[in-house]
Parts: sequence; C-alpha cells; structure tokens
Amino acid sequence: MDVRDDLTTTGPADEDLTITTLAERPELLGALWEMKDTWPAFAVEDPIGWLLFPRVATELQDYVLVATDAGGAVVARAFSVPFALDRPGRGELPARGWDQVLLWAFSDLRHGVAPDTVSAIEVNVERGHVGSGISGRMLAAMRENARSRGFREVVAPVRPNAKHLEPEADIHEYAFRTRPDGLPHDPWLRVHVRAGATVEKVAPASMTITGSLDDWRTWTGLPFDTRGPVTVPGALVPVRCEPEQGYAVYVEPNIWVRHRLDG
Repeated sequence: MDVRDDLTTTGPADEDLTITTLAERPELLGALWEMKDTWPAFAVEDPIGWLLFPRVATELQDYVLVATDAGGAVVARAFSVPFALDRPGRGELPARGWDQVLLWAFSDLRHGVAPDTVSAIEVNVERGHVGSGISGRMLAAMRENARSRGFREVVAPVRPNAKHLEPEADIHEYAFRTRPDGLPHDPWLRVHVRAGATVEKVAPASMTITGSLDDWRTWTGLPFDTRGPVTVPGALVPVRCEPEQGYAVYVEPNIWVRHRLDG
C-alpha cells in the first residue's frame, strides 16, 4: 500500500513518537493488528495479501516498523519486504506490483535467495492520527532501516491516496500529473518525491480482488446488479460487474516509485 499506503500527511508530525522495528519490540505484535487502520473493507480481500501479508509481521520482523505515542499506544505501522530484483526472470519492477513483490519476497525467503532490494508494502496510520505527518516519518524510518541493512534502494508500489476521488481518470496520466511547482498532484506521491523518490511507472494490475455478487454487496453495501463498471467508495478504478456470471472483479493499479539510498 506503499505500498499499501492510504494516508495523507498534511500537518506537523507528533513530537513524542517512538519508531522501532517489531523485532526490537515483539510484544507490540498484538497491538499492531488491533490498530484501527484506513483500508476499505474490500481491499483486505486480495487473496495474495490475505495469505502473505500477516506473515511479514512474524517472519520478517526486522522490516516491520511500529510507531508508539508518549503513552505507548501504537499509532502507525510500516511493512516492507526484502527481495531479489536483479535475477533471471525479474529485473523490472513488475506490472503485478504489490501482489508480485510479496510472492517474490516469500519465494526468496523460502529458497535462501539473497535480497538486493527492499519494497514497501504498507504505511498505515491509526485513524485518529491521519493528517498529523506521521506517514512521512514512517517512510523516512523505512528508508533508514533499509539503508542500515546495506540496501541501496527502496521501491514502493504506491496506492495513490487521492485517486479514488476520480476513479475514471487514466492511471497513466494520473501517475505523472504534477502541480505548478513540479511536485506530483497526488498527496502520497508528493510525500515520496519530497523524500527523494522518483516516479517510475504504473503497475496496472497491482492487486486483483474477485468475489461473488453477494461478496461485493457485503463489502460495499452496493447492489451490484448491473453489468459493467461500478464506482465503489475507496476504489481507485471502477469494479467490473458481471451479474450474468455471478461475480465482480477489481484490478487495482498502483504507481511504482524508487528511492535511491546511495550516500
């Protein structure tokens, strides 16, 4: 989300924030999952994410960051995974974005393949702290965590957090849309670029969620009774509904960014 990253960063960051890896504070695992996050209900139904995302917090704790406030409450989390990008059959940031990098990371872990890159998977801030600048601090901490482990770059399949406001917009145009000051139009992309990232390309099929019509009605509260595109709150593009076939499918595009850590 970053990447699955659904957050904005507009105000000053909390002063009394402590950011550690989960490996340093494993006792925070339960509180990390109990944090009220900002994912739309349908977004957690991606089968690859359902299978692999929880494993990041148990098998790759050095790459999970947790932020706590002055009272010790978990207010943000950031997940990343190490993987080998420079190997046969890879080399390019994948079109299947978030799903693919999770598959690569756990395949490499299983087979003992040495990683050369870190990918952000999620930066998420507790609902009551969204807009306080914490997500930018979590991104900076993720970069530093990767650098301290000898990596030279962090990549991120960014979930642009304002794209849901214009689901019909072309993602290829949106990814490179800028403001008069040259920074990206999208707020979360701006955070990445200000941190030193470059916008690389679109991951057109970063996450794929399929379900029955009843599934989608449960997830969204919408009727899903008409063939064609359905605009769903929180979705970056319309969901394709096929009532005659009894299913609907959502293919989410993300935007690849690259953070060079040299120096």
